[in-house]
Amino acid sequence: MDAPQQEAAPFEIAGESLAPGTVRDLAIPVSQQVSGFSASLALRVIHGAKAGPAVFVSGAVHGDEIVGTAIVQRLAARLDPAALAGTVILAPAVNIYGFLSHSRYLPDRRDLNRSFPGSRKGSLAGQLAYTFLEHVISRCTLGIDIHTAAIHRYNLPQIRIASGDPYLVELAMAFGAPVIIESPLRDGSMRALAASRGTPMLLMEAGEALRFDRLSTDIGTSGVCRVLAHIGMIDADDGLHTVGIPARANKSSWVRAPRGGVTHRVRKSGDVVHKGDLLATVGGLFGEDAMEMVSPIAGIVIGHATLPVVNQGDALFHIAEVEQLEHAGERIGSITEAIIASQPHGPAQPLMDEDEVI
Repeated sequence: MDAPQQEAAPFEIAGESLAPGTVRDLAIPVSQQVSGFSASLALRVIHGAKAGPAVFVSGAVHGDEIVGTAIVQRLAARLDPAALAGTVILAPAVNIYGFLSHSRYLPDRRDLNRSFPGSRKGSLAGQLAYTFLEHVISRCTLGIDIHTAAIHRYNLPQIRIASGDPYLVELAMAFGAPVIIESPLRDGSMRALAASRGTPMLLMEAGEALRFDRLSTDIGTSGVCRVLAHIGMIDADDGLHTVGIPARANKSSWVRAPRGGVTHRVRKSGDVVHKGDLLATVGGLFGEDAMEMVSPIAGIVIGHATLPVVNQGDALFHIAEVEQLEHAGERIGSITEAIIASQPHGPAQPLMDEDEVI
């Protein structure tokens, strides 16, 4: 028989003390706005009745990438502190400045995800990064950061991890997104900072900027819960559906428009493609002089542009090269219809945030 779990000690954060089995909303001041009012980092801290690890889940580090906000809202309604072992810190809109202005960046035009570890007396981005490090990252043993593609692009739900870390692979497999991509760390990013501190971190990419979609939200919410179950924080049979084995990749290719004009796509995110398969055609305003775009590799389309009007050189498809492509296709093919159905305005052609993959 398993030994009973130890009761949690109080959890200290930002000068507050949470008793075991309680929830508290915090607003941690970051800076003063033009209006003179304080801008704050909003957190919900769910402190379990039983002892366990501390995990943060963050959304909208880029202010227009709001799928994470929807996932955090679902988690806030779902997680019960009385049944939780450990502590979950939810941050629905880390870049509150960009969130309010529908912008990726902060008012100083800096990218928060290139500003870590930040500084208490630095730029606005630096101050916000420092606040998040001081009060969230430094208090946790695991982080899950949620992003979307850039505007006019769509990302197939996927998990990004640093390469060469078996524990991150284990966590990513437990998350159960359709694709796992081992991608390099960027200087100044939250992932790079977490890695330098020895804190494991998953980065989820899913959906499109400034939009919610059901598929991304469902996969993200269930994935976070599966990770929490995997590390013993919630009950493993807490209504989580079984998922197939994710496709894995450590190499990807961008396919760019060979000319400017209007595109007509025949492939979308989630499609399995082989080398030489037709992805789209790009022609002039009357459809004249159309040029074909073909896949340079065999793999899975993990992101694509949603805007048909393109300039020469625009990145239109992002393709991950995966092992055992046909087996991967069995699972990926099953979600293609779900992607189309989840679009709020019909089958909008879901690419990916080009900035996040080298």
